[in-house]
Amino acid sequence: MSALIDVILPVFLVIGFGYAVTWRGWFSSDAVDALMRFTQNFAIPVLLFSAISTLDLAANFDPALLVSFYTGAVVGFLAGLFGARFLFHRPWPDSVAVGFATLFSNSVLLGLAITENAWGPEALGPNFAIIAFHAPFCYTLGITAMEFARAQGRSIPATLASVGAAMARNPLVIGIALGAAVNLTGLALPGALREAVELIARAALPAALFGLGGVLVRYRPEGDLRLVGWIMAVSLGLHPAIVWVMGSALDLTPGQFRSAVLTAAMAPGINAYVFANMYGVAKRVAATAVLAATAGSILSVWLWLAVLG
Repeated sequence: MSALIDVILPVFLVIGFGYAVTWRGWFSSDAVDALMRFTQNFAIPVLLFSAISTLDLAANFDPALLVSFYTGAVVGFLAGLFGARFLFHRPWPDSVAVGFATLFSNSVLLGLAITENAWGPEALGPNFAIIAFHAPFCYTLGITAMEFARAQGRSIPATLASVGAAMARNPLVIGIALGAAVNLTGLALPGALREAVELIARAALPAALFGLGGVLVRYRPEGDLRLVGWIMAVSLGLHPAIVWVMGSALDLTPGQFRSAVLTAAMAPGINAYVFANMYGVAKRVAATAVLAATAGSILSVWLWLAVLG
């Protein structure tokens, strides 16, 4: 019970506060959109830049950690993709969007916040190692699959070019790439600039959690609820279970193991809806899955924390 109160509730209370004030009309829908643009396009990329630029690469970039997490992510993507296609008979583009929802766990807004609450800021090194590849990996896989599903005779080079263009415009990818460049070159930011970066970075998670609550107001439980249940089962159960098995087999350290399993156990993030909306497919299912899985993760994350100790 203490894990629920001390670790999980603070995070979801911030989300709930954003939901409540938006639902009551005290914070407008336009303000929510502006706040989410700030967090997703600026604050979170700055947070990732700050973390990656100072991360001890030798200590945290362990291939076993990345193989454990991303094996679970790929299995989740395939389970979502083929489950939507063959169990629920959705078109291939819809199925790719469902696969993206079961692939893209909310590693930043929920994963970082809950891991930090559970084990402190010093436990976040493996999280940032995972996150450094998360957006590039997930968007590359999702966009590539979608572009091929929608290719309709377009050549492979043209399809790959569209994938590269989409990746180059992604603010998360830009923030990670710039942070890696600073880290690898050993470039030291001037003190005033570093402090400004840290100020923006510290605003990222609370603002994003508040904004996430505001965004969830506009979602309604609709669409194929059986398919939504499948997304929840894969995201909250199968994905972290596969990471658990892989992490045990590859003998991760306790800190790596906790971060990998807990990050995998997070609900699909807003990016699941952003991806579906970008292609105009399975939008209602993606929106409902984000809402339902975020609510359901209050219980499922509690259970995973209990298992992880």
